[in-house]
Amino acid sequence: MKIAVLGATGQTGQQLVHQALQQGHCVTAVVRNPGKLTLTHENLKVVEADIFSEDSLKPHFKGQDAVLSCLGFPISFLYGVTGYTQSMKAALNAMREVKVNRIITMTSWYTDPDSGSNSSYLIRFMLLPMIRSVLNNMYEMENFLKQTDDIYWTVVRPPGLKNLPTTANEFLTHEGYYVPDENGLPVGQSVSRGDVARFMLSLLSNNAWMKKAVAIITK
Repeated sequence: MKIAVLGATGQTGQQLVHQALQQGHCVTAVVRNPGKLTLTHENLKVVEADIFSEDSLKPHFKGQDAVLSCLGFPISFLYGVTGYTQSMKAALNAMREVKVNRIITMTSWYTDPDSGSNSSYLIRFMLLPMIRSVLNNMYEMENFLKQTDDIYWTVVRPPGLKNLPTTANEFLTHEGYYVPDENGLPVGQSVSRGDVARFMLSLLSNNAWMKKAVAIITK
């Protein structure tokens, strides 16, 4: 397939680009700083664009089969985070202009402010409050996508991200804000970035999670 990747210079994005090329996809890496992506491949095109501008994105989305986003934005204690919603609005408008209708994006477990009550003490009272500005904007972006009728979207929600390559481990999935065990408690708390990329790419040939948000982790 021909895919455009947003956030291709990030740690998860680089894993996704590498795996996509291994699988034979033609990749257009849409980045803010091309110098950060050192990978070269005959099926890789690295382009610079403004992720908040639909006019900047349009020429790079034209002719693509799908857009995959691994964009991430830093936490903010003083101001609300808006990068997720702003970039998604620009991406969807650009996609509409060039007739691309499939997007796969990643957020996180616990984006809903009420969804972390069963998490561990450390996560519930220390980690989640610290990253809540990011989670809130992810949640806003998820709700924005849910109101979109003409785009076939999927939101992938991983837990904590480890800087590790992909594995062959089986995925556990749940249409919710985390993956629960039989008692409703979270199954683990981390996953490798390589496995997140592997799951996102698997959705290119799998319609099971179309227009849905899926929490993932590996066994």
